[in-house]
Amino acid sequence: MTSPLTPTPPNEPRAAEHLERARDLAVAIRRHVVRMAGGPTGAHVGGSLSCAEILASLHATVMTEADAFVLSKGHAAPALYGLLAEQGTLDSAELEEYAQPGSRLFGHPPRGLPGVVFPTGSLGHGLGLSLGLATGNALSRRGGRVFVLLGDGELQEGSVWEAVMYAGHARTPGLVAVVDRNGAQITGTTEDTVTLEPLSDRFTSFGWTARDVDGHDCAALRAALDQSSDRPIAVIARTVKGRGVPFLENRVTSHYATFKPQIVQRALAALFQETQ
Repeated sequence: MTSPLTPTPPNEPRAAEHLERARDLAVAIRRHVVRMAGGPTGAHVGGSLSCAEILASLHATVMTEADAFVLSKGHAAPALYGLLAEQGTLDSAELEEYAQPGSRLFGHPPRGLPGVVFPTGSLGHGLGLSLGLATGNALSRRGGRVFVLLGDGELQEGSVWEAVMYAGHARTPGLVAVVDRNGAQITGTTEDTVTLEPLSDRFTSFGWTARDVDGHDCAALRAALDQSSDRPIAVIARTVKGRGVPFLENRVTSHYATFKPQIVQRALAALFQETQ
């Protein structure tokens, strides 16, 4: 079961413009990810491609200057760096140095990088940190929401459920957890490893407002993310690992890869075809 959501009234003309921007931004993020995977160190490709619309929708259609974002699934750093480059926070040329010696663009988001609230790498910590940030906002009456993006394999970490339980108990306002539900992790499928379903019901049972959504539909994501509730919100974004590059989609081997130049070009061509 899911709990009712109270929608935030949209500004329709601007909403349409922002949705178009989000769709374009998702494609641009994927192109950056593919190019970073063509570097000497490779990249976490599959999970970076699967969350492109989530990042794009949050930053182009939902978040305000008062809000914060935490990438709990830190291995999707290439997607975050691509977003920051498109926003002008990072120079696109810097992405060419991704994960190389001397670069500040580590394989996981580091402390001190513009756009990074918390450094994340070891999974399971981002939700607890975000809960603390949202609690601080509530106590100080600063306002603003805290959005945190988790991987579905990450939900096997016990620390995630400690935070879920406490947030539900405290009815923490302004906390929005988004799960990139691509169904895969480094060793195989999540359901073969540890069963997660029915995932929305699990969050609801701990006192959260929960909703399933197509994680590649920017309009549906906006509707799910830009809501008000008197409880923390969980958005289960159903996605495809490796989305946008057909020969990578739903393949466990896309979790981490180093692309040869011809593979980079093949992947970029696939992304171009998707926009036609």
